[in-house]
Amino acid sequence: MDKPTDKPRSKTPEDYTVFDVELLTRHVTDTGKILPRRITQFTAKQQRHVTKTIKRARSMLLMK
Repeated sequence: MDKPTDKPRSKTPEDYTVFDVELLTRHVTDTGKILPRRITQFTAKQQRHVTKTIKRARSMLLMK
């Protein structure tokens, strides 16, 4: 934020961290599968980052 009048920008998928469980669960089905790119409309780079982050959160037992 450069100016005080600037709105805070929303997080892009590349800004997601392991602790953003609520955001990450949007990209997982009820059965626990990670949604594909054609559904999420992410770029390949964003999809790789989200997939990696979801897998890290699962290994830390933050997500199921």
